[in-house]
Amino acid sequence: MLSRRGLLAAAALWPLPLRAAGGGALRVGVLPFGTVSWEAALIKERGFDAAQGFSLDSLKLAGNDAARIAFQGAQVDTIVSDLLWAARLRAEGRPVKFLPYSSTEGALMVASDSPLRSVADLAGKRLGVAGGALDKTWLLLKARALEREGIDLDRAARPAFGAPPLLMQKLQAGELDAALLYWTFCARLEAKGFRRLITADEIARSLGVEGPIALLGYVFEESLLQRRPGAVAAFARASRQAKEALAADEGAWATVRPLMAAEDEATFAALRRDFLAGIPRRPIAAERADAERLYAVLARLGGERLVGAATALPEGLYFDGAPNG
Repeated sequence: MLSRRGLLAAAALWPLPLRAAGGGALRVGVLPFGTVSWEAALIKERGFDAAQGFSLDSLKLAGNDAARIAFQGAQVDTIVSDLLWAARLRAEGRPVKFLPYSSTEGALMVASDSPLRSVADLAGKRLGVAGGALDKTWLLLKARALEREGIDLDRAARPAFGAPPLLMQKLQAGELDAALLYWTFCARLEAKGFRRLITADEIARSLGVEGPIALLGYVFEESLLQRRPGAVAAFARASRQAKEALAADEGAWATVRPLMAAEDEATFAALRRDFLAGIPRRPIAAERADAERLYAVLARLGGERLVGAATALPEGLYFDGAPNG
């Protein structure tokens, strides 16, 4: 088993007193054009890390699989990853913590002139799905279709699984009737005139979730809380400062825009809007309550292949801002 180290670099909501973070560097893994790189760049440019008593170092990684390997192999202290992955690690006995990073999720996209108006209209249609057969949004969409419309999308529709860039191209070319994509691809398509048939948030709310839920978060090891008391909270404060600067200060986007690969103003505006909309602002207790509702649905549909042996979110998964997590 690979050894791992951890930390947190996310949107902390707790008014914690400033403590020494123990100094030194905290290493965050970032992906090409990923939004974590936006936040990390602003933290460095504005000196939010130095003000909190640490130095933020970014390590560029090729993709999600590389990020998980880097985290588990102690190449980085934290990455942004899926709540389900963090829950599975903790359920398997690996002491990780999760702090919400973003509640912005994907959507089912269609052309602006598409005749599709509801989930029920997907019967018989060519449907692209990013992330594979166990993608959480796909599973939730299937649950919603079955419970609300009585439709089994695996049989009624014609799903095709693939990489998001390829599916986006096929949707633009008219080779797909709809595509379930990650939010950054949705924003780019929307800037080109495509529309959202249903969003992940709308799907989740139809299944009993009461508010926007962050299914992406910073994952870190509990051992960091023990080795460097205050480090996680200090990084969380710096992360929060960066998010609030992006929400309130037009000039902050001058640092971020070169990292966004936004080819025009419409794309930039769509990416900016959706990033800001996803800033977590709910109490951790509310996040967990909604996460438990969705987890139950996903565990039922995805089974052990998706969530492992755990049938409920493990206790102690969320970082609550306390010194011991």
